[in-house]
Amino acid sequence: MTREYRKIIEIDEELCNGCGQCVPSCAEGALAIVDGKARVVRDSFCDGLGACLGECPTGALRIVEREAEPFDEAAALAHVAAGGGAPAHGHAPGGGCPGAAAMSLRPGGGCPGAAPARLAPAASAGADDAPPSLLGHWPVQIRLVPPDAPFLRGAELVIAADCAAVAHPDFHRRFVGGNVVLLGCPKFDGDADYPRRLAELFARSGVRGVTVVRMEVPCCAGLPAAVRQGLAASGRTDLPLREVVVARDGAILDRPSHPGPAPLVRVPA
Repeated sequence: MTREYRKIIEIDEELCNGCGQCVPSCAEGALAIVDGKARVVRDSFCDGLGACLGECPTGALRIVEREAEPFDEAAALAHVAAGGGAPAHGHAPGGGCPGAAAMSLRPGGGCPGAAPARLAPAASAGADDAPPSLLGHWPVQIRLVPPDAPFLRGAELVIAADCAAVAHPDFHRRFVGGNVVLLGCPKFDGDADYPRRLAELFARSGVRGVTVVRMEVPCCAGLPAAVRQGLAASGRTDLPLREVVVARDGAILDRPSHPGPAPLVRVPA
């Protein structure tokens, strides 16, 4: 079997107390409690990103670089869907992370572990007369959304820098409502391989258009660059691409777009 030198989770059995808190944090079901200790079920199920690291109270988990089977995302997701992994402390069966389960949000917030559904967001935020959330899907991080998530089909996609969602005061109304929003940071997610992930998403999801919302700071220019690389690698030439640049004070700056062969779909102002 093909093996490669890559990052992967390693478990210190002496430090592991078998609490199981790491198990539900692994969306790929790579971890399970076996004979009272956390174990990596199969190397090819572990993506090496380390989402489980912060969940271990004893510090038994770490990322190492060693020879291992390549990460097989399709096999890992099939493993989780088939009930693979070991539930711990009432968390989601299959070892998957409840917060990373792809779904459309139910009215009132809904349970992230529920079956995917395409329903309207909450009618009210429920506190202090705040406007309702316009988010209609979960998860929102680029590195967590599977390329064939049901809510992507036929969607207008907004790929936004994490900071833009905080800097722009009208982000929800202008960019979230009616769209699918994915968030990321090209500076801190440097190991996430955005171009490859986005190429798979563009090729398999059936999205209709893409708007990139980034900050004016230089490091954020990596986000639209990754999107363009992903588009080129996907082979799709029919996707309109729009770029929106947000200043640090929240203003929208006047920058040129990168139009595709079809007319751009306007994001509601």
